[in-house]
Amino acid sequence: MCLMKVSMFDEVDGTDEMDGVSGDGVTRRPGSRRPKVPTGPKGRTARPGRPGRTAVSLLVLPLLGALVLVLGPTGPAPAQAASACSGRLVKTVTFSTGSLRVYKSRAYACAVAVAKKPGARRAMRVSLQPRGGRAVVDSGRFTKLAGPVTVHALNRCVRASGSVGGSSGSTGWILC
Repeated sequence: MCLMKVSMFDEVDGTDEMDGVSGDGVTRRPGSRRPKVPTGPKGRTARPGRPGRTAVSLLVLPLLGALVLVLGPTGPAPAQAASACSGRLVKTVTFSTGSLRVYKSRAYACAVAVAKKPGARRAMRVSLQPRGGRAVVDSGRFTKLAGPVTVHALNRCVRASGSVGGSSGSTGWILC
């Protein structure tokens, strides 16, 4: 013989009339109310997530990321010479067709010759020499800049020279 417990479930407060167990498995005192389920707009119960929106967002985000990579950052382009050498700018020598820029980090010195008006290829040259060492030279026909040239300059003086087109400029011994 099989015995079954028959109970009546109260639809009003969600509890079993015989033992006080609610439909969600929590024992409550008779007469206590079930916690309210959060509702969305128009009195509908809130859903934790919509699978349609998740799928769309998984497709849209990578496409936006790819678009940014293809188009690149917006705004003005960064200066080419600033990214050519690391360190801080310590000396700038200007001349009619461009400038010579010397940068210094802890142990190294770096130099570039930058054209005032980038465009057509023209003869450019930059040289950087540590005291007691050989000069490092970059020369050729460039559109924007010659260099960078880097030398070890920890506790050493350096001198730099550069030219763009027919004009040139140089530093004396610096960073001593």
